Amino acid sequence: MEEVAPQHRLANEIFRMSLDYIAPDPDKTVPVDCRRFLSVESFGPPPDIEPSAVEHIGNFRLASKRFSEIGAPLLFTRVQARLSKQGLERLETLSKWKHLAQYVKKFSYMVPYFYCTSEHDPQGMQSLLVELEARFGHLNLDRFRRKIREQQQILSDEYDAKVLKKAVASFTNLQHIQLLRVHDDEDNALLAYLRQHDAAQSAAVLSLEWTRACIHGSKTIGSALLASNAPCSWFSSPQLSPQSATFLLQHTPNSLTMLAGRLTCLTLHFDDGDDLDIKMKELSGLFKDIFTVAKNMKAVHVGFPGHRPLNLPLEEVFHNVTWERLVAFGIQGWKLNADEILNLALRHRDRLKGLRLRDVILREGSLWKDVLGGLRDSMCRLEWVSLRRIGYEADFDSRLQAAGAEVPDDLESESESSEEDYDPFVGPSNSQHYTDFSDDEGSRAGDSDFDSASHSDDEHGGDAYSMDFPPLDSPVTPASATWCNCNARSWADSPEILGDNGVSVSHLDRKAWEKWVIRRCPEHGER
Repeated sequence: MEEVAPQHRLANEIFRMSLDYIAPDPDKTVPVDCRRFLSVESFGPPPDIEPSAVEHIGNFRLASKRFSEIGAPLLFTRVQARLSKQGLERLETLSKWKHLAQYVKKFSYMVPYFYCTSEHDPQGMQSLLVELEARFGHLNLDRFRRKIREQQQILSDEYDAKVLKKAVASFTNLQHIQLLRVHDDEDNALLAYLRQHDAAQSAAVLSLEWTRACIHGSKTIGSALLASNAPCSWFSSPQLSPQSATFLLQHTPNSLTMLAGRLTCLTLHFDDGDDLDIKMKELSGLFKDIFTVAKNMKAVHVGFPGHRPLNLPLEEVFHNVTWERLVAFGIQGWKLNADEILNLALRHRDRLKGLRLRDVILREGSLWKDVLGGLRDSMCRLEWVSLRRIGYEADFDSRLQAAGAEVPDDLESESESSEEDYDPFVGPSNSQHYTDFSDDEGSRAGDSDFDSASHSDDEHGGDAYSMDFPPLDSPVTPASATWCNCNARSWADSPEILGDNGVSVSHLDRKAWEKWVIRRCPEHGER
């Protein structure tokens, strides 16, 4: 009888634990009711991955069929692809590998700005590109031209739509689709140039548009989902243009019902600096249709730029809907009355465990102590609350006016080196604005989606963009609370103890208030 090699006597779990030291298991998802599920850190760029990690796991998979199956989820649970010829070709290849496509649970679609060129002024295009190269020495004009032609060809042939339909249909265990904006060095150079010069004149020759790109990306992703039986139940995007939702209006009510009926998580941050109130009001009816049908929602987050908070009533978006299974809810960048917040929260008092009110500004006549007092008295299941950069309308408006035209997303004057210190890269969709997130097309987070030779996938990057709630080791996170014996004796039930002056909220105030709402000790964090 042939002797079995010692390594083959070990259980699969042992190998998975060992591989976890090389690359963390992507299948270890964060619970929906955990504060980290909606944390702002996930808006940031993908963390660097050791180049050797994918190679090591790829080599491990080559050892035997059993090892190949053990290592596959580490490489293919999360997949990202860019809207480019190379990215789409690789995605199409993966869709043909059914034995690997079945592992995909999260798909991040990296959509670049659309190049809008003038076909009537080729000389003006050449002059602009030459000036760009002179100003930004690293700019490769031939590559820039090639990218423009390639993008135009993809859209003309509808190649992206065809590939996405094949890919989504092959992802039989898909749970989460994420739409992300990506731009590289050439895009950054053009954006910087347009910011510094006559943007209108330059844009007549060549411009970058995110709204068009977002609309197209949303439409192709939505169409792929409608054409497939993928069990996807979570959609997220941290840079969504309001117009991108209009494609849903073009489909039959049955199609909308089918998509919305699958949803359990929806995490959106709308990114558009022009007439945001008007655009969102136009979508009010669509939100009502979606939220009414989406009866299985467990986590919902709808956000707007913190420096341009939405001025619509809360129920213009949520329409007094009650989700029986909701455990985490978040809003960001909104001017509201106290009653609006309380009414929505109290509708979900029986299940809600997490509440995120980031960049929420109370209007004149409302007080935070009334909001927090109502939450403390009635929300018996609440385990965490996030109040970062909450404030009052008069104070917010005065600081916004003092900041002038160039307003940073974070108006907080204090240094908040806390659990939510990283700001998402949000900005007007079509402004000449670019962020720290810049991906070179040949880099790890660009078109290097997966290496067919080693069956590897650069899946970790996309996960950094999901809208999660701050890390588990946060000082105000239940899991990290230190036990004490004081029984919060110094923390009275009356909201008057909060010291709310109705004018402004400091960083230290809001951190203390987060603990008070969920009855945690102000000194030790005990509930």
